[in-house]
Amino acid sequence: MTPGPSVLIADDHAPTRALVRRALENGGFFVCAEVPDADRAISAARQTSPDVALLDVRMPGSGIRAAEVIGTEQPGTSVVMLTVSAEDGDLFSALSAGASGYLLKGQDPTRFPELLRKVLSGEAALSGTLVKRLVQEYRVRDVRQRFRARLPRGARLTPKEWEVLELLNDGLGTADIARRLFVADVTVRTHLAAIIRKLNVKDRAAALRLVRGDTSTSSVAQS
Repeated sequence: MTPGPSVLIADDHAPTRALVRRALENGGFFVCAEVPDADRAISAARQTSPDVALLDVRMPGSGIRAAEVIGTEQPGTSVVMLTVSAEDGDLFSALSAGASGYLLKGQDPTRFPELLRKVLSGEAALSGTLVKRLVQEYRVRDVRQRFRARLPRGARLTPKEWEVLELLNDGLGTADIARRLFVADVTVRTHLAAIIRKLNVKDRAAALRLVRGDTSTSSVAQS
């Protein structure tokens, strides 16, 4: 009988490894190695060249580092992260390291075989919530890139000023921006004043027209 796709499991929590192993073997995968840290994951990947390396993000030695090394040395191995962390920083670090999937330990493990097969067929394995985060992140990056291209030379906005400007661009007034950012109205007005000064325009409507590249005279709510 031909064995299924091979998978390396790397996680420092033995019960988690056992749970994942059962789910994958029941789903037709062959577990070629099971290790507790990044260094041994890298070594096992070199020895076995698995179809998939399933790596815990925060295991000793860093799952992100293991993902980078395995992805570079073993281009035929698909790297998928396994973690309890749904934090944006971990997600984007994992994807930047070359991971093709990001599975949360709170997910039903019986779905793991299906998700890993998607990775092997060229798809990404991400939950709907994480996909929404990615879409939002790249939407924000795109907006900032377009806005930056239109800023006056030497103008530098702080991260908080960017947030205020983006929410203003979404059509929110001062009170709504304050609620979204959990700050006082006066704080938002202070940021807006700084934005207007740095962009060398007369008001928030002019600031938006500048960064949008809009020459119309349409106004923005001043609430």
